[in-house]
Amino acid sequence: DAKTALVTMCIGGGQGLAAVIEKAEA
Repeated sequence: DAKTALVTMCIGGGQGLAAVIEKAEA
């Protein structure tokens, strides 16, 4: 449902953000 999609998007966005931060620190 919409809530699950939103949670999935937030988790995916969080992983993407972590990857960007990781790349910036590397």
